Amino acid sequence: MAKPLILITGAHGQLGNELQVLLRRLPMYDVVATDRDDLPIQDEAAVDAWFAQHQPAYVINAAAYTAVDKAESDQDTAMLINATGAGVLAAACNKHGARFIHVSTDYVFNGSSATPYTEDQPTDPISVYGLTKQKGEELTRNNDPQSIIIRTAWVYSEFGNNFVKTMLRLMKERPSISVVNDQIGAPTYAADLAAAIIHIIDKAAWTPGIYHYSNQGRISWYDFAVAIRDLSQSPCEVNPIPTSQYPTPAKRPAFSLLNTNKIQTTFQLSIPQWEQSLKRCLHQLNIIT
Repeated sequence: MAKPLILITGAHGQLGNELQVLLRRLPMYDVVATDRDDLPIQDEAAVDAWFAQHQPAYVINAAAYTAVDKAESDQDTAMLINATGAGVLAAACNKHGARFIHVSTDYVFNGSSATPYTEDQPTDPISVYGLTKQKGEELTRNNDPQSIIIRTAWVYSEFGNNFVKTMLRLMKERPSISVVNDQIGAPTYAADLAAAIIHIIDKAAWTPGIYHYSNQGRISWYDFAVAIRDLSQSPCEVNPIPTSQYPTPAKRPAFSLLNTNKIQTTFQLSIPQWEQSLKRCLHQLNIIT
């Protein structure tokens, strides 16, 4: 009997890479990981043909246009990948009987909440990136009501470009750095998110809907930078600054803490604390032993 095939889109991204690392250890699945050259997810005909040929049992959409600031001046490309692509994959899953997991973001919220965001709170993005991801969620739900959407935040890993690797580089290059201290959330180690997604696939009970996932805790970007500095034993001085002193083309949510109770309860999932996960990532990067 053929093993279930899992399709991972966004093969070269942080989550795509972490999913491949974990799934390589699980012989009960066949895995195909694609990037935009292998499978342009916004191309309906190409996606339909791929599904007809390969018949995936599960599709994890880790493909995304994540250049938040660049999206402000490149809305069409961001919309094509984050919205159209998600909708095309969802429709193909619905047509061909595959289970669809789509990864979304805290940026669908405006950041004005005082308490962690739950899945049923209204979305109100304040950036083009957030808007394209919101549209991707809508198309996913409309085209495949059986889909699972997982919103996550502040993703980092040993792969690709991210806050942790940027801080490690800057702390080597400079005697001091400044980091915003008035944006609050919780980081997400992509390896933990990948494990959670595989856990959901492994469970017999598929429960469609929107879920939130990030590591446990509540910090600012400044707090995160200080922890990276301390764990890596860098002599670099880290100074807190307000967002107003670090202007960017795209607005960031000031508060993007996600309430993760639903995903933990529904799938009997345990989520690590952010410090634990940061240590694991730094160990993978050979920064700490």
